[in-house]
Amino acid sequence: MKVLFIGESWIVHMIHTKGYDSFTSTKYEEGATYLLSCLREEGVDVTYMPSHEVQVRFPKSLEELQAFDAIVISDVGANTFLLQNPTFYQMQIIPNALDSIRQFVAAGGGLLMIGGYLTFMGIEGKANYKNTILAEVLPVEMMNGEDRVEMPEGFSPKASKSHPLVDSFGEWPRLLGYNKLVTKPDAEEILNYNGDPMLVVGTYGSGKTAAFASDCAPHWGSLEFMNWEHYSAFWGNLLKTLQ
Repeated sequence: MKVLFIGESWIVHMIHTKGYDSFTSTKYEEGATYLLSCLREEGVDVTYMPSHEVQVRFPKSLEELQAFDAIVISDVGANTFLLQNPTFYQMQIIPNALDSIRQFVAAGGGLLMIGGYLTFMGIEGKANYKNTILAEVLPVEMMNGEDRVEMPEGFSPKASKSHPLVDSFGEWPRLLGYNKLVTKPDAEEILNYNGDPMLVVGTYGSGKTAAFASDCAPHWGSLEFMNWEHYSAFWGNLLKTLQ
């Protein structure tokens, strides 16, 4: 299986103040390194595209996207796809990258969106996927505005029904937050917490879709979750259902 994994990277710019004087430093981080290694161990061929590369390296045609079986979007907002450099700086008319993803799924590809501060609607509504064409594709309805639910005390998702994706895992580890979503009527809810969907699968055209409302990496992805004995198997199996 070939997967294009997009997102899970960021740049931190810090100001250090020591008395009268201050200086700045910058660091680059990637959050999905462990997950990507787990997927490769599960037999998934992953091409990783960090968030900042989308604006210059996202495939320009449906044919290029169809080199993959599935696309994963994790913690990168809609603006990154919509405001690519040629449009933002040179006012060029180019294909809508999110509509290219819609066409990819409709033609039989898979799509997984993983929760975070910049997926679904995200912090202050800045991810903004509800107001894009992907709202039609995903198996969940999104909120208006901010959708974060912070759970510093931790919570464990529960099975909504018996399903091969989760039946063998037993009790889930605690997570630290999620995006509040609603399962679409024609989709299948597999995990939930307190009535809110955590894992939903569905279809769009000839393709398959999935939404995981919490995070695959810190901080919502707690150390308890990252060290869970079924972490690799869960993500590997979930992606393989999208083929």
